[in-house]
Amino acid sequence: MVDDIHQAEHDPSSEPEAIEEILEEGDINDLDFDDVVEAAAATVESAEGETHPSNEGVEAAVVSDLERQVVGLKAQLEDRANQSMRIAADFENYRKRTSKEKEDLTTQIKGDTVIELLPVVDNFERARSQIKPQTEAEMTIHKSYQSVYKQLVETLKRLGVAAMRAEGQEFDPLLHEAVMREPTADHPEGVVIEEFVRGYQLGERVLRHAMVKVAAPPEDADVDNEVTE
Repeated sequence: MVDDIHQAEHDPSSEPEAIEEILEEGDINDLDFDDVVEAAAATVESAEGETHPSNEGVEAAVVSDLERQVVGLKAQLEDRANQSMRIAADFENYRKRTSKEKEDLTTQIKGDTVIELLPVVDNFERARSQIKPQTEAEMTIHKSYQSVYKQLVETLKRLGVAAMRAEGQEFDPLLHEAVMREPTADHPEGVVIEEFVRGYQLGERVLRHAMVKVAAPPEDADVDNEVTE
């Protein structure tokens, strides 16, 4: 009889019937109460753990669909993140480019304006070098326009304009314009020995080249070279 109970434990579909058969076949007084309880517990456990294939298929489909949605959302999130990074990089490049263009435009306008003012500076400097005041009245006039000249020069300095000091420097075609060459033994060849018109720069930009006289080899040295040849 105990074997029948164990057989019922392994066959869930027949467990209720097995218990009933046990009760019907034997005398209730001959049954082991513990065996009956064990068989009943096994029947309940089997009933609770019974699965339905149809429900399992539905659950699997739902899980699979959710997994596909998660994968899709992750891909969308990554794509949005990449788009945001590209937009941020493009904006930064645009900001730098427009800032550089604005700076270049400001320098261009500033330089063009200063170029128009350079002849005025030249006239003040010619007046200072050529006019020699003799009387007190002339000295008063001289000081008045020189104060205007000083103010103009200080304004140009604040704008970043710098005057070239070409005399005594090596001739540089990027900064100087040679209008004369003078054979001389007093200066090395290629050195600026006189400045006719002062040059000016605005930062790295040359506003006006300095017009200069450049030292050349002495003429007697040229003659000696011809004789030697």
